[in-house]
Amino acid sequence: MQEGSFIWGHLERQHRVVDKWIDGLWLVVLLIAALLLFSVNLGGLPLQDWDEGTVAQIAKEIARESFDSLRWLYPTLRGEPYRDTPPLMHILIAGAYSLGGVNEWTTRLPGAILTAFSVPLLYCIGREIFRQRWAAIYSGLIYLTMLPVVRYGRLAMLDGAVVSFLLVMMLCVLRSRRDLRYCLGIGLSLGLICLTQGLSGLLLGAVVLVFLFWDTPRLLNSYYLWMAIAIGLLPVAGWYGVQWLRYGTDFAYLNSKNNQPPWFYIIELLKWTWPWLIFLPQTAKLLWENRNLSWARLILVWSGVYLLLISLMSAKFAWYILPIYPSLALAFGAQLAQIENLPLLSSYPRAWVAGLSILAVVASAFSIHFSWGIAAKTDLQLIFAAVALTMMIGAILAERGDGQFLKILFWGSYISLLLLMKSNYWVWETWQAYPVKPVAGMIQQVNPPVKQVYTSFAYHRPSLDFYSDRHIIPASIEELQYRWHYDRQPYLLINAADFQNLQLDSIKPLAKAEGWQLITKETNRL
Repeated sequence: MQEGSFIWGHLERQHRVVDKWIDGLWLVVLLIAALLLFSVNLGGLPLQDWDEGTVAQIAKEIARESFDSLRWLYPTLRGEPYRDTPPLMHILIAGAYSLGGVNEWTTRLPGAILTAFSVPLLYCIGREIFRQRWAAIYSGLIYLTMLPVVRYGRLAMLDGAVVSFLLVMMLCVLRSRRDLRYCLGIGLSLGLICLTQGLSGLLLGAVVLVFLFWDTPRLLNSYYLWMAIAIGLLPVAGWYGVQWLRYGTDFAYLNSKNNQPPWFYIIELLKWTWPWLIFLPQTAKLLWENRNLSWARLILVWSGVYLLLISLMSAKFAWYILPIYPSLALAFGAQLAQIENLPLLSSYPRAWVAGLSILAVVASAFSIHFSWGIAAKTDLQLIFAAVALTMMIGAILAERGDGQFLKILFWGSYISLLLLMKSNYWVWETWQAYPVKPVAGMIQQVNPPVKQVYTSFAYHRPSLDFYSDRHIIPASIEELQYRWHYDRQPYLLINAADFQNLQLDSIKPLAKAEGWQLITKETNRL
């Protein structure tokens, strides 16, 4: 008996060593694949308006000041106090500026690296909740090949970092069920989320509490958990406290409003989660059938509760839904892992074949569309051709009952995303208005002695502020005429059509770029 016990113990230790070696290899593979996808051509396109331009401007103002100035503690936007969110991400970008200069690459690098690390983190969560390694592998690969995850993770925004901190928190939640020391990780990661996204990060904390209430209610009675949460939120309370002491009643948490219907995020999911949405019906059935198991409870609470909370918020933006994608990847990974247990040439649902076939036809149509005309877009033609080929081969293999169609989907989706990120189209918002860098370069070359320039463009472009180092304020024709007549020396950024409508006198043209010109008054008429 003793000899047999020794042999089995030795074999069990060897098995654990092999398991750790395989897990370590997959972590390295996923991390390398993620770093490549999240870093290629990272600085090749101008910053996006709104979030990127705003985040970059705040980080630049922090980087310009010394550490003793406390600008990192009291951030500003164009010299005015910035009160929307704590400045953790802005400080990281300011640090990148101090090392690599102010440019697109250093602006996006901190967020891209943090989001890339979320891929192996999701694999770790999969290994924690699933018995099969393939479920964790598929979850990581699905998450890596989701377009919104890659695109928003590469942009200089707050949400990619939030997702990474969220995955750390979820991993610590799962491990704290057997080791209370991981409660500290829950509190610290929750604090990092709130220091990145503000008090709205508490929504993710609510998701954790709902999951624990359903799955492990005994943890909610542990003072270790609540002490850890208090420790993690202490820096958050400190930041808001010093803001209140400095600005008094003028300080308040601000949030943008974007009136959208309650089903806004469901539409976003339906638009951008392909091809993995073809597995949704079977995945939903699998989750419901296993709702008494921890992994299904986690996914149901994670996706359902968070989706409900953000749908009830007044501010609705596409990137707010980013924390849901890891839970969807886990759900789809659990479903696809079932295929590994099926015999070769099994029969797959006809909906899978039909879905892949439809995606192949749609992608082929787009590829043909972008190959026509004088201004044919070769990059987009190639990207959609890669998608079409992937879906077509996947549909053929799925029709034959060959499980290799999953490998084709992963490889083809990854290559298609890599081609998109290497192109000039992955930040497609930059094509919705005039090119910002030539116009900003024109303003910088003229170097007007004022910090405010008025423009006839319809809306504010934070990226133009960042590149021009001026506040470019949109104004109506009437306001531009008022500024021209009553300001001592106004500077206006006008396009050709509005220039005719303004009917100004004593004009001194300064420079032109991309159909826009910067003008001021003749000095001898002032």
